[in-house]
Amino acid sequence: MNKSQIALNTISIAQPSFEEVLRASARAGFKQLEFNLPLMKKWIEAGRSVADVKALLAEYGLRCVGGFETTVQSFGAADARAKNHALLRANAELLAELGGGVMVAGTDGPDAGQPADLGTLETIGRTTRELAEAFPQSVSLAIEFNWSPVVKSIRAAAAVAKAADHPRVGILFDPAHYHCTSSKFEDLTPAVIAKILHFHVDDMRDKPGELSNCNSDRVLPGEGTLDVKGLIARLEAHGYRGLFSIELFNKDIWALPPEAAAQKCYASMERLATE
Repeated sequence: MNKSQIALNTISIAQPSFEEVLRASARAGFKQLEFNLPLMKKWIEAGRSVADVKALLAEYGLRCVGGFETTVQSFGAADARAKNHALLRANAELLAELGGGVMVAGTDGPDAGQPADLGTLETIGRTTRELAEAFPQSVSLAIEFNWSPVVKSIRAAAAVAKAADHPRVGILFDPAHYHCTSSKFEDLTPAVIAKILHFHVDDMRDKPGELSNCNSDRVLPGEGTLDVKGLIARLEAHGYRGLFSIELFNKDIWALPPEAAAQKCYASMERLATE
């Protein structure tokens, strides 16, 4: 990982306002942001426009690289699925207008009483392919394993990506989810790594995965027990050249003023960078 690949998922720091998040991120040294889309959309809905977002990005020397908001619905009532897919398409169009290339999303599962099986993953794959086809060409869909009742491991996410069979449907890799699920280092095969589109960076407190909370037990890279550098090296050895976006849900980081929090995040990413 080099410094040009560093990004900040804006959910990692306190969010008193969209503009303050951008200002704090830029002052800390970040150049690339992955947006918490609801925060940005709330700011737009208060009387601004996408042009205003672009102007702020330009003012602070920042680039939008992607964003997240919700899960992909493949099951349940048709009207709910249609509403969900319309939201995802609108978000993809918003990201494309801002120059963002990756939308991160979770997935749902069958209704209660209907067991999941390999066919469930194929159904999710078909849905993600249909969505990707409807997205602007510049936006890809990265499935986050463990943000789902059924896609709970890197292998399951890889099965969805295989079923989708689309160049713009792939995997979001996150060490916290890797730690807390059945995912194993040997699951990171060249074929699987080739489908990884985005990397969320975090470390974890010294607790067994099955006793850990995949969100609240996150700490800054280098302050936990995971071999984050080893995971990065594994992906890079097999061709990963994407971004590394720090993503925390740490109450101590959230309690800091946004700029101080962003500075801590950037410093931890700098220590991971090789050049």
